[in-house]
Amino acid sequence: MTTPASICLLRTSAIGDVTHVVPLVRTLQQAWPQTSLTWIVGKLERKLVGDLPGVEFVTFDKTAGWAGMRAVHAALRGQRFDALLQMQVALRSNLLSLGIKADRRIGYDRARAKDLHGVVVNERIPARTGEHVLDAIGSFCEPLGLQQTQVRWDIPIPDEAHAWATEQLPGDTPTLLVSPTSSHALRNWRPERYAAVIDHAVARGWRVALVGGPSAFEREMADAVLAACQAPPFDLTGKDTLKKLLALLARAQLLLTPDSGPMHMANAVGTRVLGLHAASNPDRSGPYSDRRWCVNKYDEAARKYLGRPASEIPWGSKIEKPGVMDLIGVDEVIERYEAAARDLQLP
Repeated sequence: MTTPASICLLRTSAIGDVTHVVPLVRTLQQAWPQTSLTWIVGKLERKLVGDLPGVEFVTFDKTAGWAGMRAVHAALRGQRFDALLQMQVALRSNLLSLGIKADRRIGYDRARAKDLHGVVVNERIPARTGEHVLDAIGSFCEPLGLQQTQVRWDIPIPDEAHAWATEQLPGDTPTLLVSPTSSHALRNWRPERYAAVIDHAVARGWRVALVGGPSAFEREMADAVLAACQAPPFDLTGKDTLKKLLALLARAQLLLTPDSGPMHMANAVGTRVLGLHAASNPDRSGPYSDRRWCVNKYDEAARKYLGRPASEIPWGSKIEKPGVMDLIGVDEVIERYEAAARDLQLP
């Protein structure tokens, strides 16, 4: 097996998917510590992973349109890679990849390719179905002669982020973080249902904190949750950065969230996730390491909205239909919370 001198990784977004790329980076670094790695990543996503040691990052600002693509191509001018791992099938990413010079251009198998993906690659990963997204991304090393046999993140968290998180969540009180908002609105649960779970956790003696980004949509959701709570949680919405959120997650025992970036960030730091899944399949896009604490209504959603069981619809299908998350009841979420608390041997 010839050791490549240089590899370019192209996965620009989103937060959860970028988190899934980190174990692949670790696999490549362990096998070939002398190989130069360049990762083209989104502007926001770089704030999460841009300090990974041993990786050169090139930022793609998708909001800049063609100018953003030209900036990436300018940053790579004069470089030619032994291999490009084209891990994003969106048309914009496929067009972006055209300006990257590489001898081997490895992409998805035909079943998972779309938006002219097949035009910009000359090799493909093995065709498989039933894979978690992280495993699919990990398989990009297989055409190079490697296997991802270990999943490791170790995303750096600065000392100042840990210090900030300790100020917000001092001591060792059992803590539930609630990240209520996905960027996909139809994956979001009702505010009053989050509030019911929060009130239950507070009554059990847990500390609860709301987390989320600074967008107006996330602020609106947080306000609706707070208004419905009998015992309002700490409100940290819009106060953290991605690194500070990692540090908060590392201090918590459990995260309650729909399918979203924070779900995968929590998994990456070893925090348990009470994931809410009806619109998406947790076996494909849930918390990778441990899905025991998730509520899974995906099959029920498939039967109700698509007229078929989940086993009979294409792998990875989204069921983002109005009302789909109402299939998840408060009692079911509380049951998973209680199960996680028992397993953690917490009150």
